[in-house]
Amino acid sequence: MPRGFNGVMSRITGPGASRAEIASQIVLPMLASSATLYYAIYNSQTVLQIVLAGLLGFDIAGGIVTNSTSSAKRWYHRSGQGFWQHMGFISLHLVHLSIVAFTFGTGYFWLLMHGLVLILSSTAILLSAIYLQRTISLSVYSLALIISMMFGSVPGLEWFLPLFYLKLLVAHLPVEEPYRPIEEEKKQ
Repeated sequence: MPRGFNGVMSRITGPGASRAEIASQIVLPMLASSATLYYAIYNSQTVLQIVLAGLLGFDIAGGIVTNSTSSAKRWYHRSGQGFWQHMGFISLHLVHLSIVAFTFGTGYFWLLMHGLVLILSSTAILLSAIYLQRTISLSVYSLALIISMMFGSVPGLEWFLPLFYLKLLVAHLPVEEPYRPIEEEKKQ
């Protein structure tokens, strides 16, 4: 594992990320962040809400892309990464829900509801047999979307919960076969 900036990046992107993976992890989140900024401005949000929308858009889109790459799958599902390590990662994302709840005025019930959905859905995925994790993740993702519609999306941030759950429940948690680019396989 490299040290310094390269070491930090390897811990985020997964060691050995290809150029294409790294490029997609930069370009796509920047586009998403631009779109979320525009959408927040269009919806006449406050300056703080606009800035937070841009940051959340970058982080969540970046997480969707990064967590779904083969390099990140190998890294986040390596030996020693079990239930509690994944739940620690998931629990950190309760901060995202808290930021939205308190900055956009959704309240405690909204925060509690979506925090519980996240924790219970994540637990269901992690306790599933590996061959069922993708199926379970898509099922609980669908349920999370329905719950988010039932208990109100955040005006001007309607994209937040669907992409938040996509990042964590579908892109991050399921164990999947991490493939390498064909060019690298030929070298070995």
